[in-house]
Amino acid sequence: MCIAILTSAHPDYPFILMNNRDEYLHRPTAEATWWPEPDSQVLGGYDLHRPVHGTWLGVTRQGRIAVLTNYREEGEAIIQGARSRGLIPNAWLKSDPAAKESTDEFARRMIEEDGVKGVGGFSLSYGLVQDVVKEAQGNAKGMAIISNRTPDVQGVIRLLSQRGETHALSNAAYGDRSWPKVVNGEAWTKKAIEESVAANENRDQLVQRLLGILTTDTMPRQKENEEWDMYLNQLRHSIFVPAIGRDHLDEHKMPPHEIGDVVKHKAVDATSGCYGTQKNIVMLVDKAGKAYYLERTLYDGNAKPIEEGKGDRTFEYQIEGW
Repeated sequence: MCIAILTSAHPDYPFILMNNRDEYLHRPTAEATWWPEPDSQVLGGYDLHRPVHGTWLGVTRQGRIAVLTNYREEGEAIIQGARSRGLIPNAWLKSDPAAKESTDEFARRMIEEDGVKGVGGFSLSYGLVQDVVKEAQGNAKGMAIISNRTPDVQGVIRLLSQRGETHALSNAAYGDRSWPKVVNGEAWTKKAIEESVAANENRDQLVQRLLGILTTDTMPRQKENEEWDMYLNQLRHSIFVPAIGRDHLDEHKMPPHEIGDVVKHKAVDATSGCYGTQKNIVMLVDKAGKAYYLERTLYDGNAKPIEEGKGDRTFEYQIEGW
């Protein structure tokens, strides 16, 4: 039950993205890195379980950004063997930088050319960081959201079209306010930014505050005799999901996974067993277009906790063409 929180409320960092990747902890995932050619403009982690190597979150040297959360439509069966949802952010991130495709053009390509067909429910927030940061200076584009419910390009939702906005997405359609983690995520982020600004904190202190939100555990504990499927409904309550299902590891006989393409032939149990928040990600962009990206990995390939900070990967770069 991932969450993405986007805000334009900080005066020095007009674009902030926070993300928790919640996943089965044995599912093999590449750590954040600059991707190999021909997609070397992309920074992010990616899935190693499915051969398409889709991502849930990525950014580019040119300022493109995409973050995806999935959801199950009521009555929708789990799609097995169909197109990976990870292909959708890939389509935005991997597009030719020289083509300068707009968010509306991308929405048209996805919706009118069946780019969002054949996958499970999802919300994709995407756009150019420049269109958010320069918002505060009078532009009006912001970020876009499309989903498999978006009827046409006129139905595209817009976020961060002005200074001071904060929005959260989780594993329900955008705008569903019945999820406590969404409502809390927005409120706590606004408060954290206000307090950080009032205290005149530097970037690293701000990042620590934001990580504090991403690691806030309000998950109700499973009750005796509570059915597993019913208990999973509680995931909507907590921004951070502690490792759950550890008692089932022996039952599933889940092996460690090698890192690399060969893993797709061995990851028989990669989508079962222990589940929880696998990664925290914080990205900040300042008014001059300098980007800071932190990925904190919390568990290794055997679902064992990593000491705080030992799984960190950080990147700083100037967005091209600013």
